[in-house]
Amino acid sequence: MRRAVNDLLGAYDKLIMDPVHGGIPLYRHEIQVIDHPLFQRLRNICQNDILSLVFPGATHSRFLHSIGVMHVGTRMFRAMIDAYLRERQLSEQTDLSLSQLDAIDYLAKVIRLGCLLHDSGHSSFSHQFTQARRIRDLMSRPGRFADLWAGVDYSLYHREEPEELEHEHYSVRVAHEVLSQVDLDGAGLFSQDVIGIMETTDVLPSATFQRHAHTFWQFIAGEDAKSGALINSDIPRMVMDLLKSIVSGEIDADRADYMLRDGFHSSVTIGGFNLDHLVSNLRFGWDVSEPWLGLAITQKGLGALEDFVYSRHQMYRKVYAHKTALGFDWLLREAINEVLEDPDNFHWVDTCLSDMRYFAELTDNFFWEAFRKVARGNPRSFSFCIVNRIKLDHLDTREDLAGPQIERHSRWLASKLGLAPTDVVTCSMRARFSNIQDNFNGIKVLSRDPINRTRSLKKITDVSAFFSKFGDGTITHFYARPFSQL
Repeated sequence: MRRAVNDLLGAYDKLIMDPVHGGIPLYRHEIQVIDHPLFQRLRNICQNDILSLVFPGATHSRFLHSIGVMHVGTRMFRAMIDAYLRERQLSEQTDLSLSQLDAIDYLAKVIRLGCLLHDSGHSSFSHQFTQARRIRDLMSRPGRFADLWAGVDYSLYHREEPEELEHEHYSVRVAHEVLSQVDLDGAGLFSQDVIGIMETTDVLPSATFQRHAHTFWQFIAGEDAKSGALINSDIPRMVMDLLKSIVSGEIDADRADYMLRDGFHSSVTIGGFNLDHLVSNLRFGWDVSEPWLGLAITQKGLGALEDFVYSRHQMYRKVYAHKTALGFDWLLREAINEVLEDPDNFHWVDTCLSDMRYFAELTDNFFWEAFRKVARGNPRSFSFCIVNRIKLDHLDTREDLAGPQIERHSRWLASKLGLAPTDVVTCSMRARFSNIQDNFNGIKVLSRDPINRTRSLKKITDVSAFFSKFGDGTITHFYARPFSQL
């Protein structure tokens, strides 16, 4: 039986060798997505902006990360299916119905493509791009969203026009463009189902998804499927929310891949956790009385989940908020603003952000060439600092300061060091963990009584005190502005 489930996706068409996960199989329609120019552009977008100026090995791309997320998402879903069958003690001779096999296969394919395309809208230097002042102004320009979707009915994915665009909105637009040009019919898929499990979307799933969702719910909940307050119209939404949580949730394929990948390429060990142990202890959780369908974890797997959360917390503190790394992030944002002072550069980026025909041109390479051009003409430019790795002079670090406290400490440092107040630069990173307890309460701990063979679901914070220990932590670094007189 489990062998049949493992063969659901059929013989793969290509194998990609990944330094983190090993061999990753790809199927024909996925190869078509990967070969599309809008996806190939991710080869030229670094996963961690310019973190390689601090951790030289961190040159990995959004391209391989996206494929890795697809691989992890597949492992999560199939491991839960496998565990479900094993714990139901179905024998190898017991066959799933064709409709159940079809439903599992369809949902697995949707998860794979949703994971593969989840970051397809990232622009140059990933998150730092959208934090640059001039880029924020561009992305919040009135009419930008309408221009981006010109000639296409965006109401399939968004109920209303967002006030300000984020990279997730671009991922949806890229996904629509790519999926409309590949052979989804051959894979038996519908684009709205894939895009429906991506962030920022609100999608009415296809009739095919709805049919498979009902079959899947009956397969998972068994005799409980017809009891409780659940009505038929809720089931597809509940199943889609489950798939969304695998792509983007508290225990998701995205975080699992980037933590392992960033730790590996940065040559640090603090981002390490046992993915095999975590995945093998994930389960489907359901409760017909709420009703609820989501991720659950066994009590045996709580240690792996705690490692996962702690590793993420430490990666923020020790890698992403590293004092030299945040200083270079500030320089990068200022260099992007500097480059956009050139009207030609400004016009071209504006065009790329509004038209999918040119969006593929928006990569790190465009800005590196622009930085070099500015640096050649002005050795006292932010671009010169980026090109020649001239880092900010670090003055001090403080934790958990509020805005007014940061301002006061900045002025105090300036007075003590004989600097003008404007010559002290502050960079803060907020590790968002304050909602971790509430968010993880959406993930249940699954307990089983081996004698009565009953199952119970508990809030994760009722079982483990570990998750109540985390709160938001702000790390603020203070620097001297480049070319100031220390």
